[in-house]
Amino acid sequence: MNQQDKERFLNYLIENQFLNKTQLKEIEKYAKERGILVCDALLEKDVFSDEELGQIIADFFGVKFVSLKKKNIDFETLRIIPEEVARRFKVIAFSQDEKNVYVATPNLNQKDLFELLEKKTKKNIILHYATENDLEQALTFYHRKKEALIENLTSVEDILDKILTDALNSKASDIHFEPRKKDVLLRFRIDGLLHDILVINKELYDEILNKIKVDAHLRIDEHFSAQDGKMQKHFYNEQVDIRVSIVPIVDGEACVLRLLVSTYNLLGLSDLGLTDEKRKKIEEAFLKPYGMILSTGPTGSGKSTTMYAILRRLNTKERNIYTIEDPVEYDIEGINQIQVNPQTNLTFAKGLRSILRQDPDVIYVGEIRDDETAKIAIHAALTGHLVLSTLHTNDAPTAIPRLIDMGIEPFLVASSLNLVIAQRLVRKICEACRVSYTLTFEEMKNYFNEEEIEKIFGRKKEIRVYKGKGCLLCHQTGYLGRVGIFEVLSFSLSIQDLVRKKADASAIKKQAIKEGMETMTVDGLKKVALGITTIEEILRVTKT
Repeated sequence: MNQQDKERFLNYLIENQFLNKTQLKEIEKYAKERGILVCDALLEKDVFSDEELGQIIADFFGVKFVSLKKKNIDFETLRIIPEEVARRFKVIAFSQDEKNVYVATPNLNQKDLFELLEKKTKKNIILHYATENDLEQALTFYHRKKEALIENLTSVEDILDKILTDALNSKASDIHFEPRKKDVLLRFRIDGLLHDILVINKELYDEILNKIKVDAHLRIDEHFSAQDGKMQKHFYNEQVDIRVSIVPIVDGEACVLRLLVSTYNLLGLSDLGLTDEKRKKIEEAFLKPYGMILSTGPTGSGKSTTMYAILRRLNTKERNIYTIEDPVEYDIEGINQIQVNPQTNLTFAKGLRSILRQDPDVIYVGEIRDDETAKIAIHAALTGHLVLSTLHTNDAPTAIPRLIDMGIEPFLVASSLNLVIAQRLVRKICEACRVSYTLTFEEMKNYFNEEEIEKIFGRKKEIRVYKGKGCLLCHQTGYLGRVGIFEVLSFSLSIQDLVRKKADASAIKKQAIKEGMETMTVDGLKKVALGITTIEEILRVTKT
């Protein structure tokens, strides 16, 4: 209660003869001496029971009272409000029907939260008052229900299916099973960050792991070597491919499941976060009949998603398209896809050589990992094929010396490359709780150089930027979803000349910027100015 409500409530107690003035003064004196709230003093002095006081407060506010300890809350209702939100705002969903969600809280003055809850559920929120003590006990339902849900399922298959379904509903990209000394921690990676979900006992995990191994066609009797496999699941009538990685660690076998959902990742170029200018440059590059397009960045930066978007644009009846990947992430109808297989000695290099004998128009090499693959790919790009591939470098200009270090002559690099795309993924601000604030130009200089700031914000004394406060929809993170930031290096005559002269990456970058290339940082700052992402996200992915 705020101070005004508190004074009104104390008068309400006297007016309705729950207390007389003398009793109230004694209670207030006791509360002051003990440094506690008056309501807590009423309980400590046994003036009311917890439930009696709760009913009185509910009547005072004109809402219904609920005793949560008398409720058997099902897990599907409980999870309407994420646990971290429930604990932070002291609120819990205890029942629902077709039109309503019934919510209990001791803090009724949370209008914004209840409006967000209505927006999320598309149902009416019916508020009930619950006491602080009752709510604290009810919050333990989250832990108990999660464990009970797993333990009460009749088979290991049902348990694994439940974990997979929860992960897919959360739009998780990965599921982590992490053995510890006494138990196993289950975590989901959502929008690039890991979240603790559940603790599983080791006996149950052994059964789950065996089920995963069987479904992924792995050896169940192997516990001391790494194993990789693949399995599938149908989710809302859509096939989900699941990559399985199991490695032995000190406390057991760690398992990571990568969830590959076509609707999450098979995006078009217009869905990636590219500006019109960058998208046009990419389109011009892949519409050429030959040459190479590279996508660079660390693992998890969205390189494959970009390459698949290009492949989908190129996938017409007039073109013969081959890919060689490790592994094949998504099956695309109309494209011939080859899986690298070390057991049969089918490497990137050997597979690429075989593809060249298949009269291809377009070739996608999942990753250039070694000198041999690089040389064959460059040769293919110079002999009438359009070659797409990925490379691990920090930015676009660095891809050039990387290829030269792999034994490719500078003049061949200059002649074969059409375009290099560098990219990172940043989290998007949750639109439901986005707020703006201002930084001075000098404060911005603590994070970015003057030239980068001026390109986007000019010389403004105050610069408006955005962040998410954290709400129910985004699980209090302030972020919801991800978007790419990009750096697109086109090969003009001057850039080609620098490459032939074996100029270093900084010289190439300087010339490219002079010709209009935007760095990933500048592209990120554009998205900061538009309220799409935060300064912290740009720094996280570009300055580390």
